[in-house]
Amino acid sequence: MSPTTPASNLLSDNPELYEARFPDPGRLAGRWTEDCLRRYDAGRRVLDMGCGTGRDAAHLYGVGRRVTGADLSETMLAYARDHHRGPAYVRADLHGFDLGRGAYDAVVCLDSALLYCHTNDQLDGFLTSCRQSLAAGGLLVAEMRNGAYFLGRTDLLDTPKVDSFTWRGTEYRSTTTLTVDRTAQLLRRVRTWTADDGTAPVAQRSAWRLLLPQELRYVLAAHGFEVLDLHDGPGPRTEPRWSEGMAPGTTADADRLHVVARLTTPH
Repeated sequence: MSPTTPASNLLSDNPELYEARFPDPGRLAGRWTEDCLRRYDAGRRVLDMGCGTGRDAAHLYGVGRRVTGADLSETMLAYARDHHRGPAYVRADLHGFDLGRGAYDAVVCLDSALLYCHTNDQLDGFLTSCRQSLAAGGLLVAEMRNGAYFLGRTDLLDTPKVDSFTWRGTEYRSTTTLTVDRTAQLLRRVRTWTADDGTAPVAQRSAWRLLLPQELRYVLAAHGFEVLDLHDGPGPRTEPRWSEGMAPGTTADADRLHVVARLTTPH
C-alpha cells in the first residue's frame, strides 16, 4: 500500500462527497434548528456560522427565514451557492467575525462547529462576535459533542471505527481513531481514507474542544447569554433522533450536547 498523503479534510474539500457520506434527505438538522427558533420566538434574520454545504441554511431559508450562511472554506461556499440557493453566503472565521452589529436575530452553529474554537481566546472571540452580531434578545443555537461523555468512558476511544460507502461506483472506506488530549482539552481525530479506484490513502487530522456542560454555562453567562436549554437529546444526531413534537431533554450525559441561549446584555 502507498504511504498516506496529508490532507486538510477529504470531505470538506469535496462537498458533493461530503453530502454523499452524510445524507440528510429529510433535513433533520434544519428542522430541529427551526423548532428551536420557533420555540423561543426568534426573529427572521439568521446567521448559520460554519454552514458547510449550505443544506441547513437553505432549509431555514425555505421556511421563511432571512439567512446568511458563513464558512471559512471557499470550496464549501461555492458549492452552497450553486446547490443550495436562497441564503446569502459569505466567508468568515468563527474565531472572530464582523457581519454587522445587531444584524441577526439568531446565530446557529451545528455539527460541533463551535468546538473548532480550541483555545479560550478563540471561544471568547466567537462569543464576542455572536454578541455583537445579535440584536437584543437574540438566540444562539448550537449542537455539538459533549465533553462530559468522556469523563470515565472510553468506548469511543478503545477501538478504531471503520465505515464505508459507495459513491459514483467507487467504494470509500474510513478508519477513524479518537484520542483525548487532556492537557489541551481536545478530542483529536485521525481518519484515514482509502478508495478502491487506486488512489493513494489520505490521512485527515482534526480536533474538537471538549467543553463540559457547566463550563459552557459559565462562559455563555460571562458573555451575556442566558441558557434556555442545555441537554443531551433528543437532537438531529442522537439515538433516538429528534422528531417534531419532542420536547428538549433534561440531562447532559450522552455524547451530544444541544444549547439554546438568549442574549440578555448586548453590546
